[in-house]
Amino acid sequence: MDKVRVIIAGPRGRMGKEAVKLVFHEEKFELVSVLDHKHDQKMLHEIDDFQLYENIPVYSNVEECLQKSNADVFVDLTTPEVGYLHTKTALQYGIRPVVGTTGFTQEQLIELKQLAEEKNIGCIIAPNFAIGAVLMMKFSQLAAKYFKDVEIIEMHHDQKLDAPSGTAVKTAEMISLSREKKQQGHPNESESITGARGANFDGMHIHSVRLPGLIAHQQVLFGADGQSLTIRHDSYNRSSFMSGVKLSIETVLAINTLVYGLENIID
Repeated sequence: MDKVRVIIAGPRGRMGKEAVKLVFHEEKFELVSVLDHKHDQKMLHEIDDFQLYENIPVYSNVEECLQKSNADVFVDLTTPEVGYLHTKTALQYGIRPVVGTTGFTQEQLIELKQLAEEKNIGCIIAPNFAIGAVLMMKFSQLAAKYFKDVEIIEMHHDQKLDAPSGTAVKTAEMISLSREKKQQGHPNESESITGARGANFDGMHIHSVRLPGLIAHQQVLFGADGQSLTIRHDSYNRSSFMSGVKLSIETVLAINTLVYGLENIID
């Protein structure tokens, strides 16, 4: 069987480094190039921390990268603004994107889905690649049928750009599909400091914590008369996300539309 040829955008980031390691050492994959806003026209092994990875070119221009790499899958681990452009461009070139960047707008997701279906190729955008985090979201959706009072606390490192996290927003979206609509908290509550109750999503409150030392953590708290239920997931390092990256690369080859969230490809 031919190997799956993969491009990685954002190789020097914390997630990117793990993805480079995964793809380079996975027998079924071949890392054909990387896209980086620095180091154009270098080879990857010439960059600090990548000495082991020989014969892999580095590009700074996404179109040049896509034209020269003859890839099957484009893995993007950059930022929302750049990630949107990369994803759209990859689809236009007929290369299947796997995207770990969060923060896309609904309008952007709709546009990318339409483009994927026009090209008849797959695209996977995942707010969280950790399989445990996806299960946490699915379990929370199930629990919300029976507990309508719920709040979400997401905790990440202090260099994360978006708040709330894509995982928290996706969790709230999934919960809202099975939860009886309710405005959480006292109907006459007021904030003595603006923002004290967090973001309001369909009556649920989402609280974002940003601290050094954290990686990615979330707990969903349900309350009812005389009981509570907490569903929590913790990622202690970024290798926790690689099982989902691997699954997404394998799955995106077999679909012909955009899938948002790994819960849609996990049975």
